[in-house]
Amino acid sequence: QVQLEESGGGLVQTGGSLRLSCTISGHRFRAYAMGWFRQAPGKEREFVAFNSWSGDSSYYANSVKGRFTISRANTKDTVYLQMNSLKPEDTAVYYCKAQEYDSDFDRADFGSWGQGTQVTVSS
Repeated sequence: QVQLEESGGGLVQTGGSLRLSCTISGHRFRAYAMGWFRQAPGKEREFVAFNSWSGDSSYYANSVKGRFTISRANTKDTVYLQMNSLKPEDTAVYYCKAQEYDSDFDRADFGSWGQGTQVTVSS
C-alpha cells in the first residue's frame, strides 16, 4: 500500500497562485500515475489533473485548463500542481491520487489517496 503526503494549500485572494505538492512512498521502485482531485463542501469529489506514470502525458478538467499545470519531479516520487489565476470556485479540499496504471484515472472510486489539503480563494 502506497502512502501519499500533500502540502502547499492555504488562503489566497482571487487571481493569486498556489503550488501543491504530493510525495508518494512505499511504492517499491515502480512509477505510478498521479494526479489531483478536489472536493468542495456539499459536492462530489471531482477530477482536476493527471500525469501519466512515465511523466510524459497530462490532462486536465476543462474548469482548470490553461490555469493549472501538473508536473513531476525527475525522481517521479513527487507531483506538483501549480495553480494560477485562482477563482473562488476553486475553493476545495485538494486530494492527491495515485494508481498503478494510466487508464480511468479520472474515476474517484479507486486508487490510493492522500489526506487532502485545503485551498481557499477569497473574493
